[in-house]
Amino acid sequence: MRILAALLCLSLVVTSCKNGGNSPDVSNIKIPITTQRFEKDLFGLDTTKLPGGIEHLKATYPGFGENYLYTVLGADPKWTADTVAAYVNGFMQSYRSVYDSSEVVFKNFTPYEKEITKGLQYMKHYFPRYNTPRRIITFIGPLNGIGVAAADDMLCVGLHLHLGKDFSLYKSALVRETYPDYVSQRFSPEYISVDCISLLLQDLYPEKQEDRPLVEQMVEKGKRLYLLSRLLPEKEEYLLIGYRADQLKACYEREAYIWSLFTQNNLLQVSDNNVIKNYIGESPKTQELGEASPGNIGSFCGWQIVKKFMKKNTGFTMQQLMSTDAETIYQQAKYKP
Repeated sequence: MRILAALLCLSLVVTSCKNGGNSPDVSNIKIPITTQRFEKDLFGLDTTKLPGGIEHLKATYPGFGENYLYTVLGADPKWTADTVAAYVNGFMQSYRSVYDSSEVVFKNFTPYEKEITKGLQYMKHYFPRYNTPRRIITFIGPLNGIGVAAADDMLCVGLHLHLGKDFSLYKSALVRETYPDYVSQRFSPEYISVDCISLLLQDLYPEKQEDRPLVEQMVEKGKRLYLLSRLLPEKEEYLLIGYRADQLKACYEREAYIWSLFTQNNLLQVSDNNVIKNYIGESPKTQELGEASPGNIGSFCGWQIVKKFMKKNTGFTMQQLMSTDAETIYQQAKYKP
């Protein structure tokens, strides 16, 4: 079984930067998809009859029920039915307050289903042969576990990691050991569609883990951010890149200075991963830019390079963009903020 999992972007003009006005009409693209609230069925089980209830859940959620037990919760497939039931009951008791919070935050999941569906419509428009999920399954899992996953025809959304950045348990030692504050600031409902579509994008265009100069890795990140902005054109940019709105505003205001950090220090052609990791990927800040700066600043620059390239190549399709090598994009963009 194919399983993908993700452990989890100003002024008014800048923070409202969207692509909605340039987006194609996808209203006629049909996406047959339904949402199933697994967490409601799980926490609604009669705890005096758990073994039978768990078997019923597995039958009701084919392909997900067993994965939930053995992958998400970490039960052992060799355990007896009674042992599994006791283990699940312990989880339900410990996470009842998390479930109760999800019932308040996600009393109505329809708006999030609509956002995801819209993203899937754009995905079908740009990539007609891609098999989009047919089921959205919401669930509650361990707070130090996964936030979204995809398997076969399912898109699985962990509500426990989307309850709002101020949810009290996100400040617990359990969560902070896995997800530091600069990551848990994104544990909000507004990130559900971003997390889901990003995960599918990763399936569509897996990132190659090969040694390449920093600038090429920046552009590869930029290609994915640019595509994500086309798949979710109504989402603010700061959400797509995972910054706070004020951080993205500062990045645009200091764009030339940020770029000079790479050019003046001869970083663009560096291939040392110990250096590259300071500018690409999860990080609380960029050391050279100060305490208030975001990390992953190389991806921000890569995104701007791709934007510049696409302005010069207006006829390019998303498939052409993603198949164009990073060095070509960098050279043709002639990015100089």
